[in-house]
Amino acid sequence: MNLKSKTDKVGRNDPCPCGSGLKYKKCCLAKSGGHPPDLEETYLRKYGIRLKKNPDIEGIRQAGQLVLDTLNLVESKITPGRVTDEINTLVHEYTIKNGATPAPLNYRGFPKSVCVSVNEVICHGIPGNRVLKDGDIVNVDVTSILNGYYADANKTFFAGNPDNDARKIVSIARECLKRGMSAVKPGNTLGDVGWSIQTYAEAQGCSVVREFVGHGVGFDFHETPQIPHFGHKGAGITLIPGMVFTIEPMINLGQKELRVLDDNWTAITRDGSLSAQFEQTVLVTEDGHESLTPYEL
Repeated sequence: MNLKSKTDKVGRNDPCPCGSGLKYKKCCLAKSGGHPPDLEETYLRKYGIRLKKNPDIEGIRQAGQLVLDTLNLVESKITPGRVTDEINTLVHEYTIKNGATPAPLNYRGFPKSVCVSVNEVICHGIPGNRVLKDGDIVNVDVTSILNGYYADANKTFFAGNPDNDARKIVSIARECLKRGMSAVKPGNTLGDVGWSIQTYAEAQGCSVVREFVGHGVGFDFHETPQIPHFGHKGAGITLIPGMVFTIEPMINLGQKELRVLDDNWTAITRDGSLSAQFEQTVLVTEDGHESLTPYEL
C-alpha cells in the first residue's frame, strides 16, 4: 500500500494526517522540509499503531473468512432449548478443525472459546448452562487466529420469535455498525466514527456503552488504537490507509450504565434492559474502507 502517494493528496491547509491538530503546512510538511513524512513510522512512534501491508491484509482476510463461516454455522444452532455451552463446543471444534485457534480461550483467564451474550448481557458472556428461551437475543462474538493473523466479528441473533423490543434493539445496533463503518475513510477521524454511531443511537432513544470499545486487530487480539463508539466530529486520530480495527458498538435499549458480574467478565445492563451488538474488522483503504469480515448490514 502506497502511503506516500496518499499523503501527496493532503492539502497544505488540511489537518495534518499525524493527528496533531495543526495544519499540514505547520506540522509534518514543515518538519520534513516540504516532503511527505513517513506516516508508517509516525503512526507507530506517536500512537503505537502498526499499519498493515498487503500480505498482512490477505492473512487477516483469510482469518476473517473463517470467522464468517463460524458465525454462519452458529446461526443455524441458535434455537430455544439450546444450552450456551453447546455453542462454545461448536465454535471450538470448528475452529480447530480448520487449522486455527480460538483467540478468547485462556485470554487473560477467559475460560471459553467464544463469548455468548444473551438479552441483558452486553458482552463477554461466558458460555455455560444457560438455556436459550423463545424470544431471546443472542450475541456470538468470534475471534480466530489463522496462520498468525487475528480477525474478529460478532452478530446478534434471535432465538425463536422475538418481541418488538428485541427487534428494535437488534435493528438499531445493526444500523449503528453500518453508520460507523460508513465514516471510515482516509482523512476522517476516530471521532467521526463514534459521532456517527452515538448520534443515531441516541436519536432512537437508546444508549451507547462507554466502558467497552473497538480496537486495532490483526497482528494481535487487541492493538492500538481504541475505537470509541461515541465522540465528536473531527476529534481523535486521523484515519490513514493500512489501519485495521474493529467497530463493535454495544447499544442498550435503556440506560448506558453497566455492572460486571462476580466472574469478572460478564457485563450486563444495570437497569436490566436489552443490549445488542454487531462487529466487523475494518481496513482503511486508499479511497474508503473494506470489511475483512464482510456480512450484510
